Amino acid sequence: MTSSLIRGRPRRAKAHIRARVTHVVLGALAGGGWLILPLMTVTARAPVPATSTGPVASAAPGPGGTSAADYVLPLIAVVAAAVLAGYGCLRRVRRSRTRTTPGPFSGPPPAPALSDVERQARRALVLADDCVRTSREELSFVAAGCGAARAEPFARAVRAAGEETAAAFAVWRRYERGLPEASAARRQALAGVVERCARAGRRLDAEAAALDQTRGLEGPGAGAALEVARARARGLVARAVAAHGVLGALRERYAPSATDPVTGSVEQAEDRLLFATARLGEAHQAVVAGDGDRAARRLRAGEGAVAQAETLVRGVERLAARLREAAALVPAALTGAEAELATARQGGSQTPLAAGELYARLAHADGVLAAVREELTGALPYDPLDALRRITRAADRLDVGRSGVLDTAALLVARTAVRAAEDFVTVHRGAVGPEARARLAEAVRQLRAGDGPGAAFRADTTAREARDLAERDVRAHGNPYTGTGDHVTGLCGAVLGGVLLAEDPDGGPPACFGGPGTRARRRLAPPS
Repeated sequence: MTSSLIRGRPRRAKAHIRARVTHVVLGALAGGGWLILPLMTVTARAPVPATSTGPVASAAPGPGGTSAADYVLPLIAVVAAAVLAGYGCLRRVRRSRTRTTPGPFSGPPPAPALSDVERQARRALVLADDCVRTSREELSFVAAGCGAARAEPFARAVRAAGEETAAAFAVWRRYERGLPEASAARRQALAGVVERCARAGRRLDAEAAALDQTRGLEGPGAGAALEVARARARGLVARAVAAHGVLGALRERYAPSATDPVTGSVEQAEDRLLFATARLGEAHQAVVAGDGDRAARRLRAGEGAVAQAETLVRGVERLAARLREAAALVPAALTGAEAELATARQGGSQTPLAAGELYARLAHADGVLAAVREELTGALPYDPLDALRRITRAADRLDVGRSGVLDTAALLVARTAVRAAEDFVTVHRGAVGPEARARLAEAVRQLRAGDGPGAAFRADTTAREARDLAERDVRAHGNPYTGTGDHVTGLCGAVLGGVLLAEDPDGGPPACFGGPGTRARRRLAPPS
């Protein structure tokens, strides 16, 4: 609905124009009269003498042939023009002072609301993180097909963009914690987040054309790249079948919580491989037909699905190895924790504790160690990674100095949690928001800090928070393709994983190496 102020503005503008036109016309008439009057007096050849009935003063012509009456009309015109000009100026001043709507040049626009800047920062973080992850995935195919040396310039760009994105996430985490507190400083912090994300995107955009030229997917390079992708997909089919058996064995041997991080991973890997097989087959047909553009589009979509299928299968394989390692480490960790418990009882704590506090911590550690020992000797399966987590944290509260085996156990637990969260975000990035990504970036920083077990504990906690938030985002996102039958072709998983950018009803273009300006440069061609 149009407001009365907006509706009234054209009428006021028209009235103002009419007034100015009137002023100009009056001024022109006055000036014209001034110019014409002398001509009229010059051409009068026989002036009619006026009948005088008395003395006449100062009306007679002067020496130049003009009288004082000749100046009266021009003087009146000048005064009238001056009055009209002054009146118009006064009206403009009053209108500018009493105006309630901004004029065309009313100064700089107002700063956007903090909530608007925050939404912009959230979008920028997700977009930059997606670009880095996608670029990293395609880079693995570049290295396999063209060699590590030719891929190195692009690898440097990905590393630089990743560092910028990580720095942006660090600023965002401070913002989430309420730092800085001043409104202006918070706005500036968000502007810094947006700028860092933009720099990351520009770094990748700058290399996109060179990468396309190196790969040559629209030309002779498509055939070689297709063979690399198909060979990788065939190897993953065999690994996915083996992962089924590995996961079944893990579920028989360990508690359900041990395999929770990879629940559904094999099925999702098969879904991605189904999509990849279809897209790579279409790419082969395009290569045979000489359609380079279509081949490049289909090939890139297939590569993205293959990379995510490998992430999912490798997650199962890695978890199996970590669980075996953790199970072998639990007895040694128990021994190390019992030794620290004995030291604490003898007053060996590095931090002075009140008697009641020390007793409570000793009792807690005793209970944890007893529960783990019971799990080891019991008939029911247990979770060795969770056992290590409980042992190391209970011993850490005693603060008597960490033994080497407990440091190793804490690091193993943290690395497993961070890697699981990383894999989940990677293969569900089409739905994961900035909160989960920011916590994951923070967990990676904490793990790399390497300042002892404290960093490992923090990384473990933060990574598990990131995984929980990411799962929440995926549940909230849902499946926009439910009921369409597209699950048969793997389209749903491709969109959820960010393999396709979901910009069109058919899933949109494939995500490619590059920043926001180039990552969607290859759009899927319609089926022939």
